[in-house]
Amino acid sequence: MATRQQAMLNRLHRVRTLQLNLTMAEEARAQERVTTEQQLSQRIAQLVEAVAPAPAPPTAAAGLMARAHFRSRLHESADAAAARVIAAERRAEQAAEQTREAKRDQTAVEKLLERARAAAIRAEMRALEDMPATGGRRSQNRHDPC
Repeated sequence: MATRQQAMLNRLHRVRTLQLNLTMAEEARAQERVTTEQQLSQRIAQLVEAVAPAPAPPTAAAGLMARAHFRSRLHESADAAAARVIAAERRAEQAAEQTREAKRDQTAVEKLLERARAAAIRAEMRALEDMPATGGRRSQNRHDPC
């Protein structure tokens, strides 16, 4: 029974360790995604600043309209990028929470394994204590084993 329980705990520990590693990898990917989205948002903001209206001669109306259209599109992209950053940060927080849960699960299994080891050691000690004493008489051999 003890070996079966020990095997089950070992298997459970391997599974929880695998789950922890997977959630940690997912959290790392989510954090990387946040960083990427923030960098994209910053690049779009730089482009918006680069096409800011500048004083131009009145004959450049077509160019002014093109820049206004481009600026409008960049603002839409900036809004979309900001939404993606928020979504990526939310996903990163969820991944971090999953990692914490997986770590708690793994720690609980490790505590169960430690308790099982301690119980096995106590059982062995009790078995040794319950062994019959050899008594005061010596064995039939006159010499100790070499």
